[in-house]
Order: sequence, then structure tokens, then C-alpha cells
Amino acid sequence: MLPTLGDFRRDQLAIAALFSFLGFQYATWASRLPALKDRFDLGGTEVGLLLMAAGVGAAVSFPLVAPLMRRLGARRLALWSALGLVAVLPVLAAAGSYPLVLLVIFVDGMAVGCLNVAMNAQGAALESHYGRAAMAQLHATFSGGSLGGALLASGVNTVTHSVSAHFAVAAVLGVLLLAGSGPRVLTDAPAPPAAPAGDQPAEGGKKGLRNLTGASRAALVLGCAMVFGTVVEGAMNDWSALYLTEETGASGRLAPLGIAVVSVMMVLARLLGDGWRNRWGDARMVRVGSTMAGTGLALALLAGGTWPALVGFACVGLGMATVTPCLYVAAAAEGPGALALVAAMGTTGLLAGPALIGFVAGHTDLTTGMAVVAVSAVLVAVCSMWVGFKERESEAVSR
Repeated sequence: MLPTLGDFRRDQLAIAALFSFLGFQYATWASRLPALKDRFDLGGTEVGLLLMAAGVGAAVSFPLVAPLMRRLGARRLALWSALGLVAVLPVLAAAGSYPLVLLVIFVDGMAVGCLNVAMNAQGAALESHYGRAAMAQLHATFSGGSLGGALLASGVNTVTHSVSAHFAVAAVLGVLLLAGSGPRVLTDAPAPPAAPAGDQPAEGGKKGLRNLTGASRAALVLGCAMVFGTVVEGAMNDWSALYLTEETGASGRLAPLGIAVVSVMMVLARLLGDGWRNRWGDARMVRVGSTMAGTGLALALLAGGTWPALVGFACVGLGMATVTPCLYVAAAAEGPGALALVAAMGTTGLLAGPALIGFVAGHTDLTTGMAVVAVSAVLVAVCSMWVGFKERESEAVSR
């Protein structure tokens, strides 16, 4: 008996709860950075180090994730790491010194690294099991969870400034979210069946990279594509408003529209992206999308001005929306080790990207720095030419 559309939707919602939870948990503690800054009288360097600790923790988790996936399976690793992230909140609220806060955030980053790999493995397993695209919408729910965490922080802050009270409420909501998710999360993230001998991939009749050079080389190329993609996403988050004010002379009222345009276009495109993936395939979505992002941003930089910049930013949000989900699906097809490597390299891009743009801007100007972002987007398309994307042959879900 074929699985039904109702089964697919229920499993999709369960896995979406994990994505939403991760966005919610991150937004919860990140929204209280000003309170932590005031409590410990931190300067800009200390706050930057605090944020870096989360990224370092995620990177350190990389060698642990693959063996944990093999030992526990994606389901148990996802739920255990999510419960660890729930526990982080009250511990962080009770931390009495800056070094202890650094340690807690480092542990938080390690748990995030584990959950990130496990939940993306779950998303890939969902697509494989039901023969339906789902990953883009799952990534959209991460943004929805971040929005929910930010709204909760704002609401609680109007009632009380207590970080402990805020984190206690958030922890309870997180547990409720996981309680609804756990029973429906897939038992494991099985590898897709091997293609019959002699089969040729759809992309130009070329054999997949796995057949030519082995999974480790395929994972490395996927990781490079992910690095360039996350450089684009991270840089747009951190530098778009400054570019508008410093390079185009935008007012303080218009400057926040930079990240707003990118975010709105990305969320909308991810909500629609799985239908696009079914129609055009993952390979085309990555190559056309990243090329659109890089070209649109480059033309906007050449034109100059606030409104061309906003159009270019919209191209980035639209073009890059499905890139990361498609790369995660391709990495999961290479196995848990490849997925862990690609996720870790993505974290590296998020950490290094904004700093790289700042370094370039410091020695030239921010327009040149943003040009690096445009080049990075195009390099995603270049890397993807050596990736053997495995397209879904049919929708295997009965209605």
C-alpha cells in the first residue's frame, strides 16, 4: 500500500517542528544579547567572542556527528540534541560569569551542529521515502521559528525584563514543540537505493561525481558550494543595511529594508520552492538560482543607488532560497559523513563570510566587498556543475 498524502503531511509537520524549534531556540537567546551584555558589562569584542563561541562549537561537533548518526540514528540524535538545546536556556539564564556564558554558548553550538545535520538527514529521508520534495519548505519553517522566538522575546520583555522568566517560558514551549514532533519523526534516515548498473544520470549524460572520484571528493565539492552559499547568506544579513547607508546614501528609515527584502523573498521562495524543484529539478534550481543571485547583485552594484540595490537584494533572496536545501539533499545522498562535512563547511561560511567582506571593505570599499558576495553566488553554480544531483523520478504518494 502506497503511503498517503496525509502520512506525508504528518511526517513533514513533525520534521518541520525540529527546524522551527532550532530557529526558535536561537532567536530566544540571541534576542537577549543586550541583557547579557549589560549584566556582564561586555564590550563589542566580548560580544563578538560570544557569538563566535557558538560557531566554534558547531564546527567542533563535526567529527562527532557522523559516528553519533551511525550509533543513534538521525531520529534519536535530533531529539537528544534538541533536548540539550532546551536545557541550555535555563543554564544560560543562571550563569554567573562571562567565562561560564562562553562555555554554555559553546555547548549550545555543538548541540546546534548535531541537530542541524540530523534534521536535514530527516528531511532528505522524508523526500526519499515519499518521493516528494519537502526540504525548501522545511527550511522556511526555520525562519518562522526565528520569527516566533523574536516575537516571544518582545512580548515577554513588555511584561518583565527577567531573562530567567523569558527563558523558562521559552523552554516550556520548546518542550511542547518537541513533544508534538517526536512520535512522527522518521525512525532513521536511510540511504537512497543504488542506481542499477549502467544507468546514466539525467544531467547531460555524465556520471555522478561519486562514480568518478568517490564520496569524499563529492562531499568536498558539495561543501565548497555550501561555503560559497552561506557566505552569501551571512554577508547579506550583516552588511546589506550598511551598504545602503554608506554606499547609496539611504536614510535610516530605508536601510533596514535591505535585510527585510532578502528575508521576505527567501521565505516566500522557500514556501514555493519544493514545487519548483519538482518541476525543474534540484540541479537547475541551484545553478539558475545562484547565477540569478550573483548576476542580479552585480548589476545592482554597477548601477548604484538605493533602489537598484534593493532589486539586487531581492534577486539574492529569490535565487539563493532553494540552494541550501538542495545541497543538503545532495549531501545526505552521499551518507552521514558527507552530510556532517557539508554542514560544518556551511557553518564555516557563515562565520567567515561577514568577516571576509569586512576585510575587503576595510582595504577598498563596501561596494567591492559586496562584489565578493556576487562572485561567491556565481561560484556556487560553478561548483554545482560537478555535483551529481539525484532527481525524483515520480511522486510516490497516493492521494
